[in-house]
Amino acid sequence: MHIAHLPYVLPWNWSQFHQHFALRLLSGVEALEPDRYSRVVQIGRHVGWISVRPIPGQHVLELSVSDSLGEHLPTLSLRVRKMFDLDVDPAEIARHFASDRYLGPLIAADPGLRLPSAFNPFEQAVRAVVGQQVTVKAAVTITRRLVERLGENLDCADENKAPGLIKLFPTPSAIATAALENIGMPGKRVATLKRLAAAVADGALELHIDNGPDELVSRLCELPGIGPWTAQYIALRGFGEADAFPAADLGLLKAPLWGEGGISSRALRAQSEAWRPWRAYAAVHIWQNYSDAAAKPGRPWITGAESEPVSSASR
Repeated sequence: MHIAHLPYVLPWNWSQFHQHFALRLLSGVEALEPDRYSRVVQIGRHVGWISVRPIPGQHVLELSVSDSLGEHLPTLSLRVRKMFDLDVDPAEIARHFASDRYLGPLIAADPGLRLPSAFNPFEQAVRAVVGQQVTVKAAVTITRRLVERLGENLDCADENKAPGLIKLFPTPSAIATAALENIGMPGKRVATLKRLAAAVADGALELHIDNGPDELVSRLCELPGIGPWTAQYIALRGFGEADAFPAADLGLLKAPLWGEGGISSRALRAQSEAWRPWRAYAAVHIWQNYSDAAAKPGRPWITGAESEPVSSASR
């Protein structure tokens, strides 16, 4: 086992990330304990696991990786720093939004809210397509079926490995060639998922933001069945892109801060121009505003929203 320590600047809250992963956990690929998040990863031909936990009393995350991935520890450290959003300066974000009538009060009340993102951009792209027009819970259920049917078994007898890590996330080629008619999605969404996977598998679509997020969003939107919401969400959650903003997300449109009638996607998109280059952080705070309200008794959650009702104490 190899270990790295990843420092961060306060405020930063483990419970936010714990809640994020708890809502979206893929059994077999991921494992979650009160003070540890673990998952199976693959870098090139090397397969193994990583485990992340906060160190009590220190502003540090401890990253442990399997011996099979030891030579990739520097790369894994960078990816985990992005995944847990350890490099942002919360004070800079707070200053940027301080005078905004909507976001200023939200951020002042919770300045440590960060931007959780995925370890694997392709995995997140799959989750985004599966999650079109359904709740987070429903999307996780379907994605788990993909893992169970198509994910390769992890061959790793390691006493340091968290219990339950047994599967690799399915490869693009596995999803592209699989029969998914009975997976639990409408036929059009299955076709979209298979087109996405095929494009990644054959190299027609490269998932990166080396040329900026707008270029990625444009390339994604060229695929039938992928629109701006899905593409922006992939940029936001798949890459931790600070200025990505899925303006059509129902959780953003129906958040209580807009009042009883909510806001239109066009109006929200226009409003968001003032939030550049930190629009993803605006989204995180608006989703939290929605979730806090949805968690109240008698308040239903909205199908298609990024957030589901969670206790504000557990974020």
